[in-house]
Amino acid sequence: MAKIWDGLWLNANLATMAGAEPYGAIADGALAVRGGRIAWIGRRADLPGRPQELAARLHDAEGGWITPGLVDCHTHLVHAGDRAREFELRLQGASYEEIARAGGGILSTVAATRRAGEEELLAESRPRLAALMAEGASTVEIKSGYGLAQDAEMKCLRVARRLGAELGVGVRTTFLGAHALPPEFAGRSADYIRLVCAEMIPAVAKAGLADAVDAFCEGIGFSPAEVDEVFRAARQAGLPVKLHAEQLSDLGGAELAARHGALSADHLEYLSEAGVQALAKAGSVAVLLPGAFYFLRETRLPPVALLRAHGVPMALATDCNPGSSPTTSPLLMLNMACTLFRLTPEEALAGLTRNGARALGLAGEIGTLEAGKRADLAVWRIRAPAELAYRFGANPLSALVIGGEVRHAA
Repeated sequence: MAKIWDGLWLNANLATMAGAEPYGAIADGALAVRGGRIAWIGRRADLPGRPQELAARLHDAEGGWITPGLVDCHTHLVHAGDRAREFELRLQGASYEEIARAGGGILSTVAATRRAGEEELLAESRPRLAALMAEGASTVEIKSGYGLAQDAEMKCLRVARRLGAELGVGVRTTFLGAHALPPEFAGRSADYIRLVCAEMIPAVAKAGLADAVDAFCEGIGFSPAEVDEVFRAARQAGLPVKLHAEQLSDLGGAELAARHGALSADHLEYLSEAGVQALAKAGSVAVLLPGAFYFLRETRLPPVALLRAHGVPMALATDCNPGSSPTTSPLLMLNMACTLFRLTPEEALAGLTRNGARALGLAGEIGTLEAGKRADLAVWRIRAPAELAYRFGANPLSALVIGGEVRHAA
């Protein structure tokens, strides 16, 4: 008798992150895979036959929990070098301006990334992506933004695409040319933005290297008017947008992002109620980044209660980057989101699954365990889903499954 499924996971509790039950939980559940997608999901007692007659391969979750694969929807993990020395200097009292005058800051990463060849950049970035996968990440967004010149930006995006193909993980790439003003354009931000809009975005779009366009709207970044130009160019090129907004001040970035139908607005510590309302109306996701909040020792909390009240979906991400969030631990972000931002463990897990997928425009493909979606699963040695946020510093991952294939096993 021919088997109807490629694989079947048994002896599992399922946190589907869909439906009315907390965590979308199904106790003593079963999950079947066919052709890289979820073919059947439900209670084991409701299987349409004997497991060994249904699937070519049986998998034992050993009484643990299966969640959707984690979705890290905001990273800058492709770069060369690090800024550990700056961390020391900040702890000794040096200001950002003093560090920048000494050749540090984002432009030091830009210089190192420009110098690095593509193979070197690939080798430096590979361990960071592998570390995210080792904690259950099956889809990762990777931004450019450390090249700030067309060839260097495209190099970073090519490396991101290559990493996804090499490690067998879902990678979404975002062009972040409007991340900072490159040194050769000092005092000429309008000229640089014209270059980004007229040349860089069309080139990146033509090469098929970006899935979205991002910008940094801040006093030390770019003005709302400049970001508006970038977003108009992105939409003309057929690319959706997202925005670094309201991290250090309120420039109305979230409202600007909402007007352009942004997938997400990210950081948001200084987000106003008007900005919350705009995100709610636009259906944009609020991406919270507790790693950067912690590392920079910020004190202004994002308005989580307002986001809840207005029904704005909240995603979480590592913001993996060398300057303000040098972490590759999505599990630590779950704990930080609960302890620092007061999310519930269920909200935090939704932020790294269902809402992370929505922030990438992938809600129809990943983020929940439902029939027809890609079979991206994280299998955990835990007794309850809340343990993922509770045990900071622990990693109970048993297996990571991407497109039905086991990509990492403890």
